[in-house]
Amino acid sequence: MSLLTVKNITKRFEGLVAVDDVSIRVEEGEIVSVIGPNGAGKTTFFNMLTGIYPITEGEIVFDGKNVHDLSPQEIVESGMARTFQNLRLFQDMRVIENVLLGMHITSHYNFLDLLFKTPRYHREEEALHKEAIRILSDIGLESKLDSYASNLPYGDQKRLEIARAIATKAKLLLLDEPAAGMNPQESERLLEFITSLRNTGYTILLIEHDMNVVMKISDRIYVLDHGKLIAEGKPEEISTNRTVIDAYLGRVEE
Repeated sequence: MSLLTVKNITKRFEGLVAVDDVSIRVEEGEIVSVIGPNGAGKTTFFNMLTGIYPITEGEIVFDGKNVHDLSPQEIVESGMARTFQNLRLFQDMRVIENVLLGMHITSHYNFLDLLFKTPRYHREEEALHKEAIRILSDIGLESKLDSYASNLPYGDQKRLEIARAIATKAKLLLLDEPAAGMNPQESERLLEFITSLRNTGYTILLIEHDMNVVMKISDRIYVLDHGKLIAEGKPEEISTNRTVIDAYLGRVEE
């Protein structure tokens, strides 16, 4: 069974069809990319997967369960977490505090534990703090635990946002334009980082414009254009697909 199965989903905004009868699958341990020209419907597609937009038609099955009727928080709790193209960090909070915020969705103490600072509260907070340090160490930010997010280089801020998604105990990471705004050296380091995430057990679905990143890192690629799925396949198949080339560059008359 696929970790994520998207069956014929459609999103209509009044008279506009933003995503039109799209189906994809993501197997556990894969890196799968969704690409397409500007306005192809990629972000709307991600918003549907994460509960930000309700689907008009279709079905989303994650880890064997229907999730298309769940709230964004319930989808995160189910094991699917997302980053955004525009950073959503708490810039005036420290690095470790940003990660701890992601972890609290999985905490088990209640309001009274928090209010009275019970032993259970202290035990769980200590465990969360240790886990946050471990996550930041794994992604190379252990030396910046107490730095403010706003003081990090842009590439490190991107890594921190991914760390916060990991902190929710996600099985599937949805990365929205992770290489946006990066120079070639930063993009290359990002490639290594995302590959390391897959090698440690994460499954990854990403939207990306940087074709160098997409072609090097993806196991499979889906291509959207005007909300429709126009191609799917391995990187070498997509790079020579005439329909994909026409979508990106415009149809060339023979």
